[in-house]
Amino acid sequence: MSLPMEAPRALAAAMPPVQFVETNGIRMAYYEVGPKGEGVPVIFCHGFPELAFSWRHQLDAFEKAERWAIAPDQRGYGLTSRPERIEDYDLEHLTADIAGMMDALGIEKAIPCGHDWGGMVVWQFALRYPERCAGVIGVNTPFLPRGEIDPIAGMRAAYGEDMYIVWFQKPGEADAALAADPERSMRFFMRKPQMTLKEYEQLPAEQRTLALGEGLKLYDAENDSQQFLSDEEIAAFAETFAATGFTGGINWYRNFTRNWQASADLVERVDVPSLMVMAENDVVLSPAMTEGMERYVPDLERVLVEKSGHWTQQEYPDAVNRALLGWLDKRFPR
Repeated sequence: MSLPMEAPRALAAAMPPVQFVETNGIRMAYYEVGPKGEGVPVIFCHGFPELAFSWRHQLDAFEKAERWAIAPDQRGYGLTSRPERIEDYDLEHLTADIAGMMDALGIEKAIPCGHDWGGMVVWQFALRYPERCAGVIGVNTPFLPRGEIDPIAGMRAAYGEDMYIVWFQKPGEADAALAADPERSMRFFMRKPQMTLKEYEQLPAEQRTLALGEGLKLYDAENDSQQFLSDEEIAAFAETFAATGFTGGINWYRNFTRNWQASADLVERVDVPSLMVMAENDVVLSPAMTEGMERYVPDLERVLVEKSGHWTQQEYPDAVNRALLGWLDKRFPR
């Protein structure tokens, strides 16, 4: 198991002091704000390739609003342990990490809030640990019921071998491509959408394969006008992934089939107040994917962040903060 490193200066300057907790066999780094022990905490779960740092704007807003919030670097990321085995990154482990962190911090119930892969973690957490959930918040990532076929087989059939999640199944390949130049890779990822979702959906099918690896090869970082992060923010990500590599995060994707196989007997119903924050122009997790969620999540409210691409809580932090804090004030008043 790889040992955590020290936080890059750019990251440390933007975040609360890092703390550590032992949970589920790993050492997890986390950042905490607000009045600890007062009310129900929100636990922010990041996606790929992100970090707890991705929630810096929300942590700042929650601290100012005197709301308790915690953002961990999850398994395989940042200052948290990076186990060697691929199977140690399945949803059983990822959700147990959050439950174990809550145990260690003396938290009975929380409101997990997840973006991208973190969204999958929080919805699954609600299924696997319903007694520990006071509510759930999905940012871009809807509740996704279990499909009838292996999701990797389905994605391969629909999009081909170059689709990024299929590409990620090849051990070492994507890892090396992204790690070759972490700053360039992070600039490639962290961009505003190049077109609206409607424009994207009108492209020919052969241009909608989500071939991330091919796009990375062609990416011209020096002439990119779609950047929305500062150089310091990019440095916080790039310096971290330069030290850790990308394998931990990619290993989450390498458990898609394993997660599908293990979820056959889960009862797919979330019976707590839930919020779905949608991004108008996310081509991977479109607002249309939330249609029908009420069948599985009956107490559901929705908010649409207009113009936003995939990195919603960083691209439009004020809109996301208003949505989160407004919903909390209504459903979990202090």
